Amino acid sequence: MMAPLFRNACSGYDPVTMPSLCRDCLTRFETGRRCPSCRSPRVIAHVELETLTIAHMDCDAFYASVEKRDNPALRDQPLIVGGGKRGVVSTCCYLARIRGVRSAMPMFQAMKLCPEAVVVPPRIAHYADASRQIRTMMEELTPDIEPLSLDEAFLDLTGTARLHGAPPAVLLARLTKRMEKEVGVTGSIGLSHNKFLAKIASDLDKPRGFSVIGRAETEGFLAPKPVGIIWGVGTASRAALEAAGVRTISDLLRWDRRDLTLRFGQMGDRLWHLARGEDHRRVSRDAGLKSISKETTFFEDTTDADLLDGHLWRLAEQVSDRAKAKDLAGRTITLKLRKGDFQIVTRRQALPDPTQLADRIYRTAREMLDRSGIKGPFRLIGTGLTDLCPGPDADRSPDLLDPAAARRVKAEHAADAIRARFGKDAIIKGRALR
Repeated sequence: MMAPLFRNACSGYDPVTMPSLCRDCLTRFETGRRCPSCRSPRVIAHVELETLTIAHMDCDAFYASVEKRDNPALRDQPLIVGGGKRGVVSTCCYLARIRGVRSAMPMFQAMKLCPEAVVVPPRIAHYADASRQIRTMMEELTPDIEPLSLDEAFLDLTGTARLHGAPPAVLLARLTKRMEKEVGVTGSIGLSHNKFLAKIASDLDKPRGFSVIGRAETEGFLAPKPVGIIWGVGTASRAALEAAGVRTISDLLRWDRRDLTLRFGQMGDRLWHLARGEDHRRVSRDAGLKSISKETTFFEDTTDADLLDGHLWRLAEQVSDRAKAKDLAGRTITLKLRKGDFQIVTRRQALPDPTQLADRIYRTAREMLDRSGIKGPFRLIGTGLTDLCPGPDADRSPDLLDPAAARRVKAEHAADAIRARFGKDAIIKGRALR
C-alpha cells in the first residue's frame, strides 16, 4: 500500500479523484484504501499515475529468489547465496537481511548474525536464464530498455499507452504479476519522469513495491534526503561532501553551481542538477555494457594474502560467469584495490586476444597484484573485463609461453558443462575455499 507521501504529494488536488490502480487485479479506479473489485489493499494512487513514463524495475533479492523458486523447501528459511567460511555473501533473502546480513559481508560474520541460515553457492547460469525470460516480457511492452545488470533495467514507456490500451503504470504492474507467475521471482517498480528518480523510487517499498515520484513533488521529496541517495555517491564521495558541510540534498541546494563545480569538478556539476531532480539521460538500449566487473568490500581491512587470493578467484569466476551468460568477452582485464585510507588504485592489462575464462582473468589479475608492489591493508578488491566484444571471438589463440593453458581452457569448459547440468557446486576449486 502506498505511503501517504505519494497519495497526497501535491496540494491543490482532490484526493477523491486521484487516479488509482490495484496491483493485484489491475482495476483502475478513483482513490480508495482497497480495490473495489477484489478488495486488495495493494493499491497505488498518485495524481500523475497515468502520465509518468520512465521506470526502473529491480528484482527482489534476485539470486535468492531463484534459489527459493527452484527449491521450495527453502521458501520460509533465511537464505544466503555465497560460500566458504572465509568467503563472502553474494546476496541474501529478506529474512536474512532482517537479521543484519548484507551483500559482500564475510560469511563468518553473516553466520554469527543468522546462524540458522541456509547457504548455497551462486548458480549464475540459472540466474541468467531467469533474466532472459524477464527481458522477453519487457520487450513485449517497449523497445526502449536499458539493462543495468541481470536483475534490473530502465524502461521508457513513452507512447505505449496507445499501443497497449493502458497507461505505463498498468503495464508495469502487469509485468511484475507475470514475473511472479511465470518466472517465480518478484520485482519492485519505480515510476517517475527521469531515470535518476525512477531508480530511487524502485528502492522505496521493497520487496514487491511500486513507488511513484511525480514532477510536482520532486523538490520536496529530495530536499531532506541524505546525499548518499544519489546513485554513484559512495563512501569516499560522502566523506568529501561532509567535509564541505554537505550531508543532505538541501545542503547541496545552497551551493552555487559554479562553486560546486570548482570544488568537486564534473561530479559537482552532476550533483547540482540531480539535487534539483534534473536528469536528461535517455533510456537507451544502445548504451550496452561497457565493462563486466565484480568487487567486494571487506568487513575489516586485510593484508592476508590467502584471503585476497581466494576473493580474487571468486570474483574472476563471477565475472567469467556473467560474460559467458551474455556471450561476451573482454580484451582488457582490470584490477581494482581500495586501501584502508580510501585511496583507490586501478591497474589494467590488455590481452593479445579477448577472453571470458575465469582462469585467465584470475591469473592476469593476480599477476598485476603481485607486480603492483602496493602495500595494504586493503578494504576492497575487484576485477573485471573491459573493451568488450562478442563471445565467439574469445580465447582463440593459444598461449605459446604457457603450454598448460590449452589444457586449462578445456578443463574450464568441461567444468562449465558439468555445473550447468548438476549445479554450481558440482565442481569447486580449492582456492575458492580460501
